Amino acid sequence: MKSETIILDDTTLRDGEQSAGVAFTIEEKIAIATSLDAVGVQEMEIGIPAMGSCEQEEIRAIADLGLKSRLLVWCRMNYSDYASCPDLGVGMVDLSIPVSDQQIGNKLGISRQKVLSTIRHETKRAVDLGLAVCVGCEDASRGDMDFLCKVAEAAASGGAERIRFADTVGILDPFQTFEFISRLRSITDLDIEIHSHDDLGLATANSLAAVRAGATHVNTTVNGLGERAGNAPLEEVAMGLKQTMGLETGIDLSGLPNLSALVAQASGRPISCQKSIVGSAVFSHESGIHVDGLLKDIKNYQGVDPHELGREHILVLGKHSGRSAVQQIYAKLGHNLTPQLVNIILPLVREYATVSKKSQNLKTLAGFLKQAHRAKLNVNGQPVYARAIY
Repeated sequence: MKSETIILDDTTLRDGEQSAGVAFTIEEKIAIATSLDAVGVQEMEIGIPAMGSCEQEEIRAIADLGLKSRLLVWCRMNYSDYASCPDLGVGMVDLSIPVSDQQIGNKLGISRQKVLSTIRHETKRAVDLGLAVCVGCEDASRGDMDFLCKVAEAAASGGAERIRFADTVGILDPFQTFEFISRLRSITDLDIEIHSHDDLGLATANSLAAVRAGATHVNTTVNGLGERAGNAPLEEVAMGLKQTMGLETGIDLSGLPNLSALVAQASGRPISCQKSIVGSAVFSHESGIHVDGLLKDIKNYQGVDPHELGREHILVLGKHSGRSAVQQIYAKLGHNLTPQLVNIILPLVREYATVSKKSQNLKTLAGFLKQAHRAKLNVNGQPVYARAIY
C-alpha cells in the first residue's frame, strides 16, 4: 500500500449527476460542493466542460468558492475538450479514453497503438497547458492486462500523475480487482485511482480491494449516485477504509448524514431506511436477543459505532421484541413497568407491528400502557391479552 491516507475523489457533481433523470441546479451544486468540502473531501470532480457554456459557468462558479478541495473536471482525450480548462479555475483534468478492445474497436474504431499514441500526445499537450492530468482508462475491467500496463507507461511518458482504473460496466469482484490493481502497482509509480460501479452490488468491496492492492485514490459519490446502479458510496468507502484497514481519508464522518440528506433531496432519490451508514434504520434494534445483548454490553451487537456519525442506537418495539426492550423503552419515558405490565404490553406491541406495519410512536405506546393498566385492574392482576387499538 502506497499511503496511510487515501484520497477520496468524489464525483457526485459529475458521474453522480449522470444518473438518469438527475439534474442539479447551480444552487444545489454549490451547496453540495460546499458540504463536500466541509466534511473534508480532498478532491472533487465537478463537471464536464465540453457540455457547453452553461456547464462551464457552473464549474467556474464552484471554483470561485475558494474551497480547500482540489477540483478537477472530466474530458475526453482530445484538445477541444480540455483547452478551456485553464480558464475555468480548475488545475486538474481527467482525460478519458477507452482501453478495452470492445470499446477501442466498437466505439472509437481505432487500434491499440493509436490509443497509446493519443495518450502520450494529448497528456503532454494538457500538461503543457499547465494542467495536472489523470488518464482515465475507460472500461479497464474488460481490458487486456498487458495492454493496460502499456497504457500506464504511455500516461507516465506524457507527464500524467495518475491513472484511473474504471470498472465502467460494473463487472468485477474484489478478487479480480485486487489482481488488476496489484499488477498495475507493480509496474508504475503513478498514483492509481479506482472507479467502481455497483451493477453487482460490489462497488464498495471493489474499492476497498483496490486500496489493499495499492490504489491511492478512490472515486465515490454521495449515496452511491451514478449511472445505472451507481458508484461506490462516499459514506461506505470512508467508513469501510477506517473500519477494515485503519486508513484515514480526512472525512468528518459525523457530517455524512446531513450531506447524504442534502444529495437525496437535490437528486430526487430517497435513501432507503436500510441504506448502510446513513439509512434511518441502520442503528435500530428490535430483536429481543439483540436488544438484551446491547443492554448488557453495547459491543455485543455493535460493528460500526453510530457516535462516529453523530448518531446513536435506537431500540424499536415490534414483533420480535422481548421483555427487556419493553422495560427499557418505557423506563426512558418515565414508566418503570412491573413484570406483570410487561407481560400484558408485549403481545399488544407484537400485534400492532404485524397488522399496522408501522413503528410505534408516543401515542401508541401510551395507548398500550393504558390498556395494560385497564387489563390489570379488571382481572385482579392476571394478564389479559387485549387487542391492540390503532
